[in-house]
Amino acid sequence: MTKAVALITGANKGIGLEIARQLHERGVTVLLAARDEERGTAAAEKLGVPFVQLDVTDPDSIKKAATWVDLAYGKLDILVNNAGVTVVEEEGRPSIASLDVMRRIYETNVFGVVAVTNTFLPLLRKSPAGRIVNQSSGRSSLGQTLDPEHPVWRVPVNLSYSSSKTALNMVTVSYARELWDTAIKVNAVDPGWCRTDINGGEGYRSAEQGAAIAVKLATLDADGPTGTFSDERGTVAW
Repeated sequence: MTKAVALITGANKGIGLEIARQLHERGVTVLLAARDEERGTAAAEKLGVPFVQLDVTDPDSIKKAATWVDLAYGKLDILVNNAGVTVVEEEGRPSIASLDVMRRIYETNVFGVVAVTNTFLPLLRKSPAGRIVNQSSGRSSLGQTLDPEHPVWRVPVNLSYSSSKTALNMVTVSYARELWDTAIKVNAVDPGWCRTDINGGEGYRSAEQGAAIAVKLATLDADGPTGTFSDERGTVAW
């Protein structure tokens, strides 16, 4: 049986690197994708997997990466859209939101996901069981954000980041609907508040813990769900 091939964006560190490691340990052929060639190459060599230079905001970079994957493997079984950026909490307040900053966040967290997914979709269609996992956040949940009893209520509002992840959830279900009658499953995940560079190393969870739900959704069997938003405990409110 041919090994599954997985590509993870933004995988040179943090949760992305941990997703790559866990999939690699499961026997998946992992392609570690990252924008920074030096850091990405170092991470891939340490893990013992191929490196693919891929900047999700650069169409030429995405196309070049997809061409390489096609020539090297002829298909893609798993795409994890993990690359993401944010701003510091103070800059996230809606009342002082910068449109330039919002556009930069959306370029990576939303438009980049659509660009990567559309470019790699022909390769995913060649898989007998394509899986797309989009790295969302509990901060994207409208229900949790407005629930004074939920921990998210106590987190400072970050308009650019949170709204980009809410948009990503709609991106997820939109692809799930279009691909409903195919073998491709599309899901969004919430890794929880993990200690990574994106939040300055804060958080009560490790990157290893945060990666687990993405790995689970990336390796779903044929009876698994599509069009969902979940964390390790189950369904997350939209």
